[in-house]
Amino acid sequence: MLRYLALALLCASPVRACDLALLLAVDVSGSVDRDEYRIQMDGLAAGLRDGIVADALIAQRAQVSVVQWTGASRQRQTVPWTPIRSYADVMALADVIASDPRIWRNYSTAIGEALSVSRLALEDVAYCTRRVIDVSGDGVSNEGVEPATQRAAMNAQDIVVNALAIETDATDLTAYFFENLITGPGAFVATAAGFEDYPEQIKRKLQRETTKQVTRLAR
Repeated sequence: MLRYLALALLCASPVRACDLALLLAVDVSGSVDRDEYRIQMDGLAAGLRDGIVADALIAQRAQVSVVQWTGASRQRQTVPWTPIRSYADVMALADVIASDPRIWRNYSTAIGEALSVSRLALEDVAYCTRRVIDVSGDGVSNEGVEPATQRAAMNAQDIVVNALAIETDATDLTAYFFENLITGPGAFVATAAGFEDYPEQIKRKLQRETTKQVTRLAR
């Protein structure tokens, strides 16, 4: 009798196992044109379909979401948290991301607020062992709070922030992201030499973000 009662309770309250929550924060500011937005979303979708990435997401029972961000007060979670348990889940999520419509254009770059919105979104998956914000962008923050001011809150909640700098001019965005944006154990900045290089670099970045924990646990 007790065995059946325990089974009933387990079915009524399933355990939410999750080793990785990955939030993909996509730049849709005014410096990103229509074709460049499409490159980003198609590149993300292709990166998720990569066999190494897909295997890692499944193995870690990941939750994945997308935030579009631009100027102050214009950041939104456009793809909700999606649990990954199978290759079908990965492919379905990739299709959703590839078709995710752009909701803003022609606004400034508020990276600090993008981080704040992303951090709040991660509260919905606080049960995940590891939580990572993956920020892609092609320019420095020029509106709202400075991104560096978000580091204390990220560190307090054990959130890792990584970045992909899309270099389009002489700004040295990679250095700016390193000094002002990334935080947490093992945090890193990847670099794309323009939007044309974005698909390859986001794939490599996703491989590094998703497989690192799997490798460490396997030792």
